[in-house]
Amino acid sequence: MGKLVEIRWHGRGGQGAKTASLLLAEAAFNTGMYIQGFPEYGPERMGAPITAYNRLSTAPLTVHSNIYEPDYVVVVDETLLKTVDCTAGLKKDGAIVINTKKAPEEIRGELKGYLGRVYTIDARTISEETLGAYFPNTPMLAAVVKVSGVIPLDRFVEDMEDSFKHKFASKPHVIDKNMEALKRSIQEVKGIE
Repeated sequence: MGKLVEIRWHGRGGQGAKTASLLLAEAAFNTGMYIQGFPEYGPERMGAPITAYNRLSTAPLTVHSNIYEPDYVVVVDETLLKTVDCTAGLKKDGAIVINTKKAPEEIRGELKGYLGRVYTIDARTISEETLGAYFPNTPMLAAVVKVSGVIPLDRFVEDMEDSFKHKFASKPHVIDKNMEALKRSIQEVKGIE
């Protein structure tokens, strides 16, 4: 059996968690991995809590279910920490990555006793300063790739640039801004072991 990495995303409709999970799946696929990227949500409305998943492996995937014991959890909206058990099933040797202005040490108290690695990134500030609006998915995607090491960073950055060129072909001025957000996020994610 190959190396398997499972990631669960928690966000709100409209924040791009589903899109980020699909971009991660595409980037992993481009490195030769077997991938799954899929969302789970109820009423499809802006602001409603959503969950998305990634299953990435060096061997063919035979499991096709939600992820209940993830290696990594990404929290795109820190207010969900109060209403959703984001650390449920999170492996002790895994990590959680949270979009917040708070330091990892400060946010640990809100994690219902989770003792694993905690990482934070201020995706709001990064996206507003680089993209001119609040789009936290690009910074969160970069942060989880850095924390997990699931894809070599240089390969990830190169692949995302190609993806952005395709996705934003009709808006080329957005490509450099997204790349800046991506690179800045890789540098600014903070963590405690």
